[in-house]
Amino acid sequence: MRGQVLDALRAALVSGDLAPGEVYSAPALGERLGVSATPVREAMQELAREGAVEVVPNRGFRVTERTARERAELAEVRALIEVPVVLRLARTVAAARWNEVRPAALETVAAASSGDLARYAEADRAFHRAVLSLGGNDQLVRVADDLRRRVVWAACDLARDAAQHVALLDALEREDTAAVGVLVREHFGG
Repeated sequence: MRGQVLDALRAALVSGDLAPGEVYSAPALGERLGVSATPVREAMQELAREGAVEVVPNRGFRVTERTARERAELAEVRALIEVPVVLRLARTVAAARWNEVRPAALETVAAASSGDLARYAEADRAFHRAVLSLGGNDQLVRVADDLRRRVVWAACDLARDAAQHVALLDALEREDTAAVGVLVREHFGG
């Protein structure tokens, strides 16, 4: 139950149904989700550990507001981790293996087309997990996944982001490392 509640709350955060700066009580959210307050509290504690919400004693949980600086810092950290890994993978992973990641890239395109922020956020995380997983470093995948949970999607051009996934895969399959370098830096720099 806690996992389902956590997924529902993450989707509500990404879609904006839970607004930044607002305080929400576990009982009210539980009623909204049709569950007791206990799994909501547990899920909100997990979200607090991730930095998505903060505990407000005797009131509930406040949705964290990400400043432009925090968003830029997260993008920089993600780039420091993912860009060199993808560049290394471009040199070491066989071209045919990149086709395994294509369904995840196409799901980001479909999610962007629908305009569903929660679906897009999950599809994007799945795409990046699939790419990074080809390196075989589970710790890196976990760290990168945690950072991606902190992205604020409302400010992003989803169609552009999704198109970059497909273009990156095309370059990886062609073994065009120069294009991969340009695309991966653009993806994280944009």
